[in-house]
Amino acid sequence: MENIFATDRLRDLLPKVKAFVEKELIPLEAGHHSRSPKETFDLLDEKRLLVKKGGLWGIHLPKAEGGLGLSLCEFGQISEALAHAPLYGHYSFNCQAPDIGNMELLSKFGSADQKNTYLHPLMNGQIRSCFSMTEPEYAGSDPTRLATTAVRDGDHYIINGHKWFTSSAEGAAFTIVMAVTNPEAAPHQRASMIIVPLATKGFIHVRKIPVFGEEGGLWASHSEVRFENCRVPVTNRIAGEGEGFKLAQERLGPGRIHHCMRWIGIAEKALDLMCKRAVSREIEQGVMLGQKQFIQGFIAESRVEIDAARLLVLRTAHNIDQQGAAAARHQISGIKFYTANMMLRVLDRAIQVHGAMGLTDGTMLATLYQHERGARIYDGADEVHKQSMALSMLKDYGLDLKKKK
Repeated sequence: MENIFATDRLRDLLPKVKAFVEKELIPLEAGHHSRSPKETFDLLDEKRLLVKKGGLWGIHLPKAEGGLGLSLCEFGQISEALAHAPLYGHYSFNCQAPDIGNMELLSKFGSADQKNTYLHPLMNGQIRSCFSMTEPEYAGSDPTRLATTAVRDGDHYIINGHKWFTSSAEGAAFTIVMAVTNPEAAPHQRASMIIVPLATKGFIHVRKIPVFGEEGGLWASHSEVRFENCRVPVTNRIAGEGEGFKLAQERLGPGRIHHCMRWIGIAEKALDLMCKRAVSREIEQGVMLGQKQFIQGFIAESRVEIDAARLLVLRTAHNIDQQGAAAARHQISGIKFYTANMMLRVLDRAIQVHGAMGLTDGTMLATLYQHERGARIYDGADEVHKQSMALSMLKDYGLDLKKKK
């Protein structure tokens, strides 16, 4: 099928990325469950060197930061290819979450000093970072409600607060924290984003939060953290005071494209495993699993749903490139809940086709489902995105949103 979103640059780059993933990363999956986190890191550091030697390092970055200046639509297709090795691809290319979002934020809005101190080491793969926004005391569906504060004290902020699901905090060098700096301002102008080195006195890593019973690896974990009188310079604030919500929207729009294209790559991997199982598993003498009509239905439905999701996501990415994230906000909501659910349906079918084996470490399917069930919750729960999208549509039909619900 012709890729209507392909560019000459992408036609040259994408086969190189796919070849690297196929040759260097997918073979690592066989030993994933037997390696320690340190052994995995050591292996992937070697792969990172190969990425650099192959001229593929930093492909997600703007030209001003030494990257290729890919559009969001172009990089989205690279992200899908990397997700064919879902536990290794993005990290090997240094474009894993939350680092890629922090890089984009600092590249676009960071000061020269912030770029030298934090962005450039992050770009070079010398350090990792995390992002602290979600709080256990308040629903994440309303990001304007935050208890964490950053109180001005001369040329410093003193930060106090409680965060959780601070992704990849273990081993990170710094976090970008969302904290209230202007409590009397309008709701969307109260918070700021501030860089806090994790070595700062008063930053406390409470724990890694078990998700489905697993704490996750060093770059795929979620932590509960506290800020207790953390004192950082005002110069660590990104952009203007009270602009945190605006920066969050700038970060989350492209971030949802990254997530969605990664989910599509995972769904493609699950479909591939499903098809291989269907043609190799004999269920009766001379009868293969793939000869059963309900299995054929699983495969056909998965193929169409993946293709539909890809077109929706790339259309949204293209519109963000052309008009900005604000203009595409309802499309962003739509792809977020549609793609997350599509991926989980395909994973579920693939597990079902593998039978009891699908629940074990014999394939990656159980691990992927465990890692990705949160897709329907993080970056905004499905229900919130659906409500936002529907209310906007109904407003065009005359619904008065000011009336009490």
